[in-house]
Amino acid sequence: MELLIAREISKLYGMRPVLRGASLTLQAGDFAALLGANGAGKTTLIRTLATLMRPDRGEIHICQTDALAQPDRARRFIGAVLHQPMLYPDLSARENLEFHARLHQLPAEHFGRIESLLAEVELSKRARDRVRTFSRGMQQRLTIARVLLHQPKVLLLDEPFTGLDQHSADILSNLLNRHAQSGAAILMATHELGRGMDGVTRRIVMEDGKVTG
Repeated sequence: MELLIAREISKLYGMRPVLRGASLTLQAGDFAALLGANGAGKTTLIRTLATLMRPDRGEIHICQTDALAQPDRARRFIGAVLHQPMLYPDLSARENLEFHARLHQLPAEHFGRIESLLAEVELSKRARDRVRTFSRGMQQRLTIARVLLHQPKVLLLDEPFTGLDQHSADILSNLLNRHAQSGAAILMATHELGRGMDGVTRRIVMEDGKVTG
């Protein structure tokens, strides 16, 4: 089943083309690595697919929803991990997840997943601590817990392993693999060919704003 379809996505920054007709499709269970050098357009494509930027041309469908015509509906199916963790530093780990659940009006069963997610990312013992006291790796693990809270069908990640210690990287890799195996689709932008590649089922190459392979 196709969970993400992007056709001929183009984006200009001023007069400079950043995306040049990029197209890709993700099926349920795909764990795809989006590879390319810095400046290839990976971040812009991830943000555009996440409905955080609007393309100048093209089509995006997320779980059979036209993401350009109905971005709010499409976001129900999307989880995005970008360069910024999007956490509230003065709230605890548990409070961040509870706030996310309320903000997105998630049903009661999602609140019940908070404790299990904290355990999965090995933060149960720090659940009451403020996020500002967390290391980079701990914040990234909490970010993953946050985006998995509503069980997104499409997970979009931009360099999620950058700056992580090996322990945090292993936890993150296991979480992503399990999420893909549950029937979700994952697109992970990276310029590294080593870290985080365990479990990757496809490699998609970007060059100069185009998907070339």
